[in-house]
Amino acid sequence: MKPHVICHMLSSIDGRIVVKHWPDPQSMRGEYERTADTFDADAWMCGRITMEDFAAEGDVHKPTPAAPLPRTDFVARKAESYAIALDAHGKLSWESGAIDDDHLVVVLTESVPDAHLAHLRERGVSYVFGGKQDIDFARVLETLGNTFGIKTVLLEGGGGINGSFLAAGLIDEVSLLVHPTADGLPGTPTLFDRPQGSTGMGAALELTHVERRDSGIVWLRYRVRR
Repeated sequence: MKPHVICHMLSSIDGRIVVKHWPDPQSMRGEYERTADTFDADAWMCGRITMEDFAAEGDVHKPTPAAPLPRTDFVARKAESYAIALDAHGKLSWESGAIDDDHLVVVLTESVPDAHLAHLRERGVSYVFGGKQDIDFARVLETLGNTFGIKTVLLEGGGGINGSFLAAGLIDEVSLLVHPTADGLPGTPTLFDRPQGSTGMGAALELTHVERRDSGIVWLRYRVRR
């Protein structure tokens, strides 16, 4: 039961996604959230770097539990909406099991230490395993659908995560807000940065919607052709 995956992003006209040096950041964030709400998704997903903004700050003490913890998925609770953090090696710590009104689910690999699993349990954070050393994103989506009943996921970057999902054929739609900024900074992330060594053609898209939004932003929606 794979959820429907919509990659929802904001980019400059040259496809770059680091917005901190762009003009008028408040208006673009508001427009981004307003368009995201139109999808009525029951989960949103980001990679580790993006999720650092929501994680606990500073060092968090994580004592090793008395007995080893099994590498099986842990459901702290069920909820109406979810925030999914892709944190393969357990580098992020958390204050609680919620981000705003969304229950937090962390995607890990089996290489994480027992102390980190104990920390997540203590804070009421659910977690699922995506593989032994690397995350199998198709497996993760199946788990999110079967275990939590998630039907629609907004995939909200970075470029590496988006690129991995695209390369694996797991994105169903692309929702793109194009901001009237020409970025041009070399070496910064783009909408889709496929993994090193990827080959083959890019994904073919079918345009389904064009709309001018506030502040000169253009909203484009695409269906991914199979």
